[in-house]
Amino acid sequence: MGLEEMPLARQIDFVFRELEDELTHAMSGTVTIQIRNNTIGKFGIKHHPIECRNGELKKPEQSAGLTVPQVRAFRQMAVDALKMKRNWTHGEIMYDFSVRPNAGTWSASIQYESNYNSANWLFRYQPKNRGLRDTN
Repeated sequence: MGLEEMPLARQIDFVFRELEDELTHAMSGTVTIQIRNNTIGKFGIKHHPIECRNGELKKPEQSAGLTVPQVRAFRQMAVDALKMKRNWTHGEIMYDFSVRPNAGTWSASIQYESNYNSANWLFRYQPKNRGLRDTN
């Protein structure tokens, strides 16, 4: 079964399973998913921040960031949030997340972007000839 045959919710679940290792221990970032014809074409994660002090990279603490149970909850939230997507098949979904250090809590926000290609529908809206006649 190819991706184009899977429901979008199952594709989102697959994406988060693929990113699980990257998400675990991440402090914050954005998961980006590009969609065309209700099929995921491209996905990834932007991690931020990576701290640098006096020209040296600071090693992140292993205990900081998302835990495995939090990553699983994040995945479920991403699938459940698809109920908010309405009537579009092309676009992008971005999940911004962050972990509050020492609090053990995390938060996420979801942004949908729908894309339309006017080349596909312009021909439908061409004005009709209104019967204007040359008066010369």
